[in-house]
Amino acid sequence: MVMQSLGLHPVMIEIGEVEIEEKLSVKKYDALKEALLREDFELIIDNATILIEKIRTLVIEMIHYSDEVPSINFSDYISKKLQVNYTYLSKFFSKVTSITIEHFIIAHKIEKVKQLLLYNELTLSEIAWKLHYSSTAHLSAQFKKVTGSTPSDFKKSECKHLIPVADL
Repeated sequence: MVMQSLGLHPVMIEIGEVEIEEKLSVKKYDALKEALLREDFELIIDNATILIEKIRTLVIEMIHYSDEVPSINFSDYISKKLQVNYTYLSKFFSKVTSITIEHFIIAHKIEKVKQLLLYNELTLSEIAWKLHYSSTAHLSAQFKKVTGSTPSDFKKSECKHLIPVADL
């Protein structure tokens, strides 16, 4: 809608990315940037930022919005999707963000584990399988390393804060 209101014609639209037919004048660029900000979007032109955002988006989509985490490892998945050598992506991501892709993935996996624990629909074994942990012990160890508590302690402490439906 923003594009059309400015007389721009998208050629390709993907999550977080739009390619337009027109060359932008400074005036059109400023108008587009301002219109996107009003809609809580940001205009990104620089290729480094675009690549970092593509990596972040892939990781977030894989972990938070996909029913199944890909059966291939994350590095192969990211490399294949972006068609760029993973070693390059990894070094680039670390240089720009000061965190490795692996740590970014782990942080999001742990957030997903927290979410799944609170939903209380899956056992820890099912969560470990769903997120491709080698074992429940590996998941628990990584969870404790990141959060400082075990999954069961986290679940107990967080559930205390929830109001039972009968009390509403």
